[in-house]
Amino acid sequence: MTQPMTHGATLAEPVTADRRRPHVGTVEVVVPVYNEEHTVERCVRRLHAYLAETFPYPYRITVADNASTDGTWAVAAALAAEIPQVDAVHLDLKGRGRALREVWGRSEADVVAYMDVDLSTGLEAFLPLVAPLLSGHSDLAIGSRLHRGSAVVRGPKREFISRTYNLLLRATMAAKFSDAQCGFKAGRTSVVKRLLDEVEDNAWFFDTELLLLAERSGLRIHEVPVDWVDDPDSRVDLVRTALDDLRGMARVARGALAGRGRVELPERSHREQLPPGLGWQLASFAVVGTLCTLAYVLLFLGLRQLVPALFANALALGLTAVANTAANRRFTFGVTGRRDALKHQLEGGAAFVLGLALSSGAIGLLHLLRPGAAHAAELAVLVVANALATLVRFLLLRIWVFNPGRGARG
Repeated sequence: MTQPMTHGATLAEPVTADRRRPHVGTVEVVVPVYNEEHTVERCVRRLHAYLAETFPYPYRITVADNASTDGTWAVAAALAAEIPQVDAVHLDLKGRGRALREVWGRSEADVVAYMDVDLSTGLEAFLPLVAPLLSGHSDLAIGSRLHRGSAVVRGPKREFISRTYNLLLRATMAAKFSDAQCGFKAGRTSVVKRLLDEVEDNAWFFDTELLLLAERSGLRIHEVPVDWVDDPDSRVDLVRTALDDLRGMARVARGALAGRGRVELPERSHREQLPPGLGWQLASFAVVGTLCTLAYVLLFLGLRQLVPALFANALALGLTAVANTAANRRFTFGVTGRRDALKHQLEGGAAFVLGLALSSGAIGLLHLLRPGAAHAAELAVLVVANALATLVRFLLLRIWVFNPGRGARG
């Protein structure tokens, strides 16, 4: 019934009863499956019946078989032969991300989406999910089980893991979206295809990496509250998935610090007037600041053995300020090359002067109030003063020194 495709060698030619080019406004819904022989027919028929009755746009359902070893592919192929709006695609390798990459990358629909085969998410949320994408208001849309308007039924173990994972994303990756792994997502096809080129993961971290990349690229992510009921027959290995996700987060963080993890989209060029990626900039600035603070502490303690505290502070702060400006120029604000490098250092020096004034004033006040204060007390006061200066420094770098709209206005 199927013939292997020449590209990729893992994907079989889709089975479909209607190969016409989709209409304008078409939505393609992908349902990834693995060994779902006994559930895929019931779920696909339920989804098709709901869309046929209530969905106001042309649609297509694609069942993506992730290398099932049971009779899932035969059932999916039969559904595709029977129902005009259903396609079936078979992959020889597992991975939800791999299935979405293959189907979304070939789609001719205006909007692509996916949902889990168990249909744990209430289908009533599907139109609110894709409507902002069809109107052009948003670039991606996700269902959120952690939205205040959501109604969720699941066990405490899954609840704890989900909330912990999303909290880690917000704390370490500065993510703004609330639920990275709800199996209910959609995106404008032109945007999704551009993002796919940069997403590396082919398994469960695929969703998270796609969202982090979109957010760093300045794209608009729409969130929809959902009704969600936990599937007790889920085949997800929670421990292995959690470890893979942590490794994925570390890889994405390293890429961000190296200046990667962002795509340029022509249709979003007007947003360049605003400094992009505040969340990612804050995360990168925090990492650079932490490393420079450690270097500052070591330098101060070493110099303090040779010179008075004021001189040790000035020398340590001056050396780390140069390194801090250079690192933030490259990694936080994405400025490369030698052009304006000296200018940026001089302008960054204004923030250094402010930090020096705050920290020197603080150390002077400490010695005035407590003559002969210990080195530990000096260090504590300096860390607090430099923390205040750091906030001002970030604002100066973002709004003034590395503001991308500054040159255009000039």
